[in-house]
Amino acid sequence: YARVWIPDPEEVWKSAELLKDYKPGDKVLQLRLEEGKDLEYCLDPKTKELPPLRNPDILVGENDLTALSYLHEPAVLHNLKVRFIDSKLIYTYCGIVLVAINPYEQLPIYGEDIINAYSGQNMGDMDPHIFAVAEEAYKQMARDERNQSIIVSGESGAGKTVSAKYAMRYFATVSGSASEANVEEKVLASNPIMESIGNAKTTRNDNSSRFGKYIEIGFDKRYRIIGANMRTYLLEKSRVVFQAEEERNYHIFYQLCASAALPEFKTLRLGMKFTFIVLCDCRYKAASLSFLRISDSYQMGIFRILAGILHLGNVEFASRDSDSCTIPPKHEPLSIFCDLMGVEYEEMAHWLCHRKLATATETYIKPISKLHAINARDALAKHIYANLFNWIVDHVNKALHATVKQHSFIGVLDIYGFETFEINSFEQFCINYANEKLQQQFNMHVFKLEQEEYMKEQIPWTLIDFYDNQPCINLIEAKMGILDLLDEECKMPKGSDDTWAQKLYNTHLNKCALFEKPRLSNKAFIIKHFADKVEYQCEGFLEKNKDTVYEEQIKVLKSSKFKLLPELFQDEEKVLSPTSATPSGRVPLSRTAVKPAKARPGQASKEHKKTVGHQFRNSLHLLMETLNATTPHYVRCIKPNDFKFPFTFDEKRAVQQLRACGVLETIRISAAGFPSRWTYQEFFSRYRVLMKQRDVLSDRKQTCKNVLEKLILDKDKYQFGKTKIFFRAGQVAYLEKIRADKLRAACIRIQKTIRGWLMRKKYVRMRKAAITIQRYVRGYQARCYAKFLRRTRAAITIQKFQRMYVVRKRYQCMRAATIALQALLRGYMARNKYQMMLREHKSIIIQKHVRGWLARVHYRRTLKAIVYLQCCYRRMMAKRELKKLKIEARSVERYKKLHIGLENKIMQLQRKIDEQNKEYKSLLEKLSNLEITYSTETEKLRSDVERLRMSEEEAKNATNRVLSLQEEIAKLRKELHQTQCEKKTIEEWADKYKHETEQASMQKWGSHFGFLFSMAETMEKKLVEETKQLELDLNDERLRYQNLLNEFSRLEERYDDLKDEMNLMVVSVKTSEKSKAVHKCRQELESENKKLKNELNELQKALTETRSPEVTAPGAPAYRVLLDQLTSVSEELEVRKEEVLILRSQLVSQKEAIQPKVNNSQQMQCVVKLHCITDLSTPSENWGCNFLSAFTQLLLNFFRLLESQLQSQKKSHENELESLRGEIQSLKEENNRQQQLLAQNLQLPPEARIEASLQHEITRLTNENLVREMVLQEQARGLTFFNYLMPLFFPFPPSLPEATQIIHCVMSSNYSVCFEERNSSRKRNLVRSQLANNWYSLFIAQHFCMKEG
Repeated sequence: YARVWIPDPEEVWKSAELLKDYKPGDKVLQLRLEEGKDLEYCLDPKTKELPPLRNPDILVGENDLTALSYLHEPAVLHNLKVRFIDSKLIYTYCGIVLVAINPYEQLPIYGEDIINAYSGQNMGDMDPHIFAVAEEAYKQMARDERNQSIIVSGESGAGKTVSAKYAMRYFATVSGSASEANVEEKVLASNPIMESIGNAKTTRNDNSSRFGKYIEIGFDKRYRIIGANMRTYLLEKSRVVFQAEEERNYHIFYQLCASAALPEFKTLRLGMKFTFIVLCDCRYKAASLSFLRISDSYQMGIFRILAGILHLGNVEFASRDSDSCTIPPKHEPLSIFCDLMGVEYEEMAHWLCHRKLATATETYIKPISKLHAINARDALAKHIYANLFNWIVDHVNKALHATVKQHSFIGVLDIYGFETFEINSFEQFCINYANEKLQQQFNMHVFKLEQEEYMKEQIPWTLIDFYDNQPCINLIEAKMGILDLLDEECKMPKGSDDTWAQKLYNTHLNKCALFEKPRLSNKAFIIKHFADKVEYQCEGFLEKNKDTVYEEQIKVLKSSKFKLLPELFQDEEKVLSPTSATPSGRVPLSRTAVKPAKARPGQASKEHKKTVGHQFRNSLHLLMETLNATTPHYVRCIKPNDFKFPFTFDEKRAVQQLRACGVLETIRISAAGFPSRWTYQEFFSRYRVLMKQRDVLSDRKQTCKNVLEKLILDKDKYQFGKTKIFFRAGQVAYLEKIRADKLRAACIRIQKTIRGWLMRKKYVRMRKAAITIQRYVRGYQARCYAKFLRRTRAAITIQKFQRMYVVRKRYQCMRAATIALQALLRGYMARNKYQMMLREHKSIIIQKHVRGWLARVHYRRTLKAIVYLQCCYRRMMAKRELKKLKIEARSVERYKKLHIGLENKIMQLQRKIDEQNKEYKSLLEKLSNLEITYSTETEKLRSDVERLRMSEEEAKNATNRVLSLQEEIAKLRKELHQTQCEKKTIEEWADKYKHETEQASMQKWGSHFGFLFSMAETMEKKLVEETKQLELDLNDERLRYQNLLNEFSRLEERYDDLKDEMNLMVVSVKTSEKSKAVHKCRQELESENKKLKNELNELQKALTETRSPEVTAPGAPAYRVLLDQLTSVSEELEVRKEEVLILRSQLVSQKEAIQPKVNNSQQMQCVVKLHCITDLSTPSENWGCNFLSAFTQLLLNFFRLLESQLQSQKKSHENELESLRGEIQSLKEENNRQQQLLAQNLQLPPEARIEASLQHEITRLTNENLVREMVLQEQARGLTFFNYLMPLFFPFPPSLPEATQIIHCVMSSNYSVCFEERNSSRKRNLVRSQLANNWYSLFIAQHFCMKEG
């Protein structure tokens, strides 16, 4: 009996089997359900329509619904359920439509291997899959060179976004990128961004897209991805400020609040409750934004704007009266909003509570009520979010923009499906309007394909009647339609939702069959869509269609200091004209609801007048034009249940969606014609069993015709095409029934014969097997018994050897363990003994060192105490001796005070000479280090070498001076020899004088003259030692000068060698044959040049502690040298001045000392005269008197000479002062000139700068050489001065006892000091100063002797 489908209120359709054949006129069918329950099904008395038949089991589970024999709603629903529940298959073909059921579970069918498997395959070769649709679109684009579109539609939560995402992934994987920009990765990376800002949780879907998008993926001529572009449609802005129960705001707000603890989000101040959101359970990742080239600053700006929207929702208003309101002062949410947006608090607070009314002549500012202020606040928040959404879409499109020309594209349309809720508003109206347009396009396309198929096969056909939803579309968008009336009401000054509803009733009620009015409401209307009736509430239609915000609030935001915020309103400035403000002070928002890809001509000037509905209608027209210009491919997503349970199928919800998405309409269109189609070969292969041998011909087409004429008598049930046979609905099932009956009869006959043959074969085989088994079992038992005996004997033998082995093994183990324990124990004892001996040895060493240290400490303490006692005792003795010496030296204390300054000055001069010698050595070292740098700049240093040659001549002059000094030293030696001769004559004269004078006086003064002579001998020795020391110093200076000359000669030779090498290089460059050698030589010279530059840098670092970029700037080496020279000259001038003052003071004191002693001298003259009268007979006395008078005359001449020398020195000092002032002026000029040169050098290239720095260094060294020559001249002048004083100070005649006593005191005190300081570090300077002091003291003593004589 046949099986049928009957309606059921729970399962929609139930399967049942006929128990009695149906006869025309029967009103009841006897049925039996699958669970075994009998049922009487009453037929409709009016239509008498029979229940739909069920397909045969062979067709259940087909991957294409159009292959079913009976095409109707229960068959489609049952086939989808079997594939989804039993086979776990979510994709099914329905002609050109792919039906995708959301499994609510991750399936392993989207990997790289699956993509590679579908790549290059035809659409029907493999199981239904989204990849098969994507491959078909890709192949048709390449084959037909026609743009393609994949239209993904379905209810919220049906998996539209995921299907579109997998389609784009397939294109990105198969086609790849035409450049290295990874465009396919950017296309995929844009999905999480758009989901974050455009998706939200609804009652039907946790990740519902609240906007439509059409992504065009561009390809080049080689069909590789080069870029993409995205269009968005009708963003649900109202969700920003209001969410229904159990729904949420956009994901980005929750992601932002969940990341509030991050350090970079501290400034957003998100740790509070917000009016616009309820929960926070997501995390935000900005990797996709960075990948799409949105900088970190822009990302932070996006977060600031989003946080500002949240804080704006917390702004509260307080009512003053019914027509005005205010914001509390210093309102924290508003202040945070203003800080984040960079606007003034006072302006924003003012315009949130006021509005501007503009007339033809005046402008009024009017306060608004609390309700209007809240609506204005929400409108501003929606407006900011919509502009931010469009800005992000623009930047995503910029990142995906193709850099080369686009050859073709594949568009992926992810748009909202048909929606119906308990309360349907403007958004649901626009969504259902878009679905009406898409359904119309789908119907037209399916009908067109059917027509093309019949024309291709040359089959006569009549027009197929299908549901046309053009009347519904006309009701919405035609003239005086719903949208036109809505726009007209929006233009009315006092338009409202109620008046608009009345206009709808007056215009369409009872005039259009698709428009109805609810019985219990005057603010709603009903439209009969292709899927279902939908009741829309009129409340809020006008406000959402206008979508306005106060212009003053936008101006405040445009004046923001925040860079990103004015950018959001740049698009508005392009389309808004200055005169576009309405009298109410509001500006219609443009391009917020829809963002079309291209603007029509003239659209920009009138864009500000268009409402949201008008813009959405235009965007739908553009979308339809795009889809009609491409080849569409349809994907219909089905939501299996509302509870999101995996692989759970709710028949009611599935049927509702199948009706809404047009799948059943597709099946109905296909069923109206010839839904079942077989090729001739397939038909012959399938129904060969129904043919006899004589009916089979070589022509397969004729064979099929003959068979069908016999099987199906009604020729209208089938048609023969060129390549296929077309069957009406149910004919394939009839053929399958005939084939099944024939196969069943043949199977019974085959089974009868086969079963008898099998039983006989089985009996023979069982008997033979039993005999064989008995034989093998008996043999097996005998073999087992023999094997048992052998194993018993072998077991006894194995036990014997095993027990022996176990005992022996145990013994060996015990023995080895004993030996190991003994070894370990003995080793442990030996190690302990060794450690003990080692500790004793180390303790002895420690004791040795400690005792030695204690002994040394005790010895040091004892030695220190002894030394301290010795020091104390010696200090006491030294103090006593010093006291005695002070008493002895008290007579000359005054003169020592006068000469302290001169001694210090001499010591300072000597110290300066030593320091200058050290500087001279350092300069010589610098000159030797600069030797290498001179070799690199050979051509440019020729002039400098000439200067060095001039310095060589000056050095030669210096050598001549040194020779003159040597000659002066020789003269000094001669004078010393003469003084020694005079000393001998004086000694001879003293002997004669001793014999001639009285014996008493000789005894009295003999000891004094002996001491005087011994002091003269010691002084002579000291003088000889000093001259030797001067000769040694002169030799040292000579050696230094010789080294300088050698260095200069070596430098000159190096210069000559480099000059010759440069000449050879010039000659070699002219010849082309030696180019390689020239290159090598250049490399060597460059390396040498680098070495010289490095050494020059090291020299500059050595010259100054802190390197200065300017050579002649203050602090530079040359500048320091000039300053040192200036200070040394000024110090020497001060020293000369002090010497002149000291000499003057000494002369004055000597004159004052001479006057009180005039009386004594007169008395002495008298005595001398008496002595001369009494001793006229002795010629020696006359000679002595004459000698004394001559000596006094000599001293007077010496004083006159000293005065003249002092005057000449004064003049010379003044001249030197003037010359030093001139030198200071010249140094200043030189400093300015050096600074100018340095400024010029800084403008030169690096190589020329190095050359200029070398030239400056050479000039500095020449100046230092000149200074050194001046120092040598000063030293030579000092030597001549000492040579001049030596013969004057040394010879003095023996005279009165007072003079000898003075000389004795002076010499003893001075030499005692010299001998005490002999071992000190300043020995040489002290000896020189003491010698000079002694000479001067001798000169004073000689002067006193002359006065007393």
